[in-house]
Amino acid sequence: MNNITVMYHRDGKGVLHFREAVYDAESEEFMINQGPVGHMGTGSAVAGVDEAAAERKFAAFAAKSEELGYVELAPEVQHWVVAQYALKSAEGTERDRYLEHKARAALTSYFSWRGLGTVEDSEFVPGKLNIFCLVPDVPKAVKGMLVVLRDANLDFTKLSIGSSPFAEPGTWKRRHPLPAKKPFVLD
Repeated sequence: MNNITVMYHRDGKGVLHFREAVYDAESEEFMINQGPVGHMGTGSAVAGVDEAAAERKFAAFAAKSEELGYVELAPEVQHWVVAQYALKSAEGTERDRYLEHKARAALTSYFSWRGLGTVEDSEFVPGKLNIFCLVPDVPKAVKGMLVVLRDANLDFTKLSIGSSPFAEPGTWKRRHPLPAKKPFVLD
């Protein structure tokens, strides 16, 4: 069963909005969150929902969202935004793994509540930690990433951010820090 569904809609003024349904099997809670992308959404939750009922709620959520003009965005129309930390060692230390865990958790929560996208993966490459996010709006995701990682006190001075269209993963553009003194590379 899918535990999360996110759908998007652009209004007549060009503002991108999101609707998100999330099911937590452990707490048996079904949540819906919605609002303009990049802003804290408003939500509601229903407790005591088993998996069969959650499946029905997901179907009803998708039908209502489609009726309102929302669609799920294919990855091909989204972008990668990568938070990259420079590390002191080539392979990463226990402290670097803690940084990975805390940064992923902070980004996942912040992005989810604001419809900014999803944290998809992370990797250690020699001297770097890369955290990959799939996002519908690059400028808003970068702004959100800067806010949450600074607020979480996660080695902000070692942070670089780059973006690339999902369909063109080799065309990285540095987004932070600016001005770009060197190109953004993953490895």
